[in-house]
Amino acid sequence: MGRLYEFNHKPFQKKNGSRASGFEEEKLFLLPLPGQPFELAAWRIATVQYNYHISVDTQNYSCPYEYIKQKVDVRMTRSTVEIFFEGSRIASHPRLYDRLNQYSTLEAHMPPDHQKYVHWNGERFISWAEKVGPNTTSVIRLFLSRYAVEQQGYKSCMALLKLTDKYPPQRLEAACSKAFSFTASPSLKSIQSILRSGQDKLPEQEEKPSATSEYGFTRGAEYYDGRTTDAD
Repeated sequence: MGRLYEFNHKPFQKKNGSRASGFEEEKLFLLPLPGQPFELAAWRIATVQYNYHISVDTQNYSCPYEYIKQKVDVRMTRSTVEIFFEGSRIASHPRLYDRLNQYSTLEAHMPPDHQKYVHWNGERFISWAEKVGPNTTSVIRLFLSRYAVEQQGYKSCMALLKLTDKYPPQRLEAACSKAFSFTASPSLKSIQSILRSGQDKLPEQEEKPSATSEYGFTRGAEYYDGRTTDAD
């Protein structure tokens, strides 16, 4: 009989039982060891951005959109990123590595208007736009590139392409071409305005330049080829 056995079975001096008998009672409540080994963690504080993501260590992780503008605590291990708000965990992601500025986005974290397009992707919008024309495709690519989270551009893409429900595809393509003649970065609003006003149907030589317009100060081609003078 070893000393350890004797020590554990030695009766307590001030109560009944021994360490061994106490263990027999307590072992019924013991839980199995965790399936994963313990990992050291680092903590950060981050603010949920308007795109419902936080940025930590040059990577981006989504959390429920209701927490936009809130400060959250971020627990980072080698394999996992967990996001907490007032002590409650609101999101968890596998940790991103290698390429900088990647995004981990969960569908459940998106606002309802973004979830509508969850089964869409950029290539699908581009494929649709290519059926209209190259200028429309260029506008779609521009909309998709404007946002860090591609899904944020889907609403504008859908609104642009749905204009073919009201106007012939040829007019949408012409309006996109016209918009590019004003700016390298046209907006949905400007293209809608061109279609409403019928500018897309005007030949280039029939357009009447104005001193001011939606697109800024415009002199017109005549000014630059010397046909316009200060006396005009």
